[in-house]
Amino acid sequence: MNAGKLILGVVAGVAVGAAIGVLFAPDKGASTRKKISKKGHDLTDDLERKFNKFVDTFSRKFDKLHDEANDLAEEIKFKADEATGKFANEKK
Repeated sequence: MNAGKLILGVVAGVAVGAAIGVLFAPDKGASTRKKISKKGHDLTDDLERKFNKFVDTFSRKFDKLHDEANDLAEEIKFKADEATGKFANEKK
C-alpha cells in the first residue's frame, strides 16, 4: 500500500503544481479554465493507468501466491496420506 500512497501523493503534487502554474499564467479566464480542465483530465487518465497497473501487478502476485499455497497444501496432504498409509501398514 505504500507504493499506492506514494503514487497518489506524486499525482496530487503534480496536479496542485500544474493548477498553480496555470493560474499564474497571463491568459484569459476561459483559456485558463480550459487548461485546468485539460490538465485535470490528463492527470485523471494518468492516475487511472497507474492504478490499473498497480492492480494488475497485485493480482498477478496474489494469483502466484494462491497457486503456491495450493501446491504446498497438496504436497502436505500427499505426505500426510503417505505417512498415514505407512503407519497403517506397520500396524498390520
